[in-house]
Amino acid sequence: MVSTENIQKLREETGAGVMECKRALEDSAGNFEKAKELIRERGFEKAEKKSERVVKAGIVTSYVHNDRVGVLLELHCETDFVGKSDPFRELAKNLAMQIAAMDPADVQTLLAQPFIRDDKTTISELVKGVIAKVGENIVVERFARFEV
Repeated sequence: MVSTENIQKLREETGAGVMECKRALEDSAGNFEKAKELIRERGFEKAEKKSERVVKAGIVTSYVHNDRVGVLLELHCETDFVGKSDPFRELAKNLAMQIAAMDPADVQTLLAQPFIRDDKTTISELVKGVIAKVGENIVVERFARFEV
């Protein structure tokens, strides 16, 4: 049997639902790190299933670094509700900062890059993690980077 404290801790660290955390802890025989990995893997599976869904909402965001590098990013999701959510907006901010720092040639190059804040995670994995968290497909549509 898993403790409610471990379920709560896992939920806080992963953003997954209570039942999903409970199942992961049960499936991992109470091993917290293994449960985190299970949630991550299951989230990626969910993200793959959502990849064909139509994205008709989203945001255009900007980021300027030291008045010398600027980025405009168009990020799409399925609904306005998710487009206004904190995880989606945080993803947009992180992607714009990534583009400013790493100057990817195109969206595919961006998705393959290691994340500047955690080089063990690719940008594609970062996006899939937010897809798993919000339950909607997310697409990096396009971006422009300007430098003086």
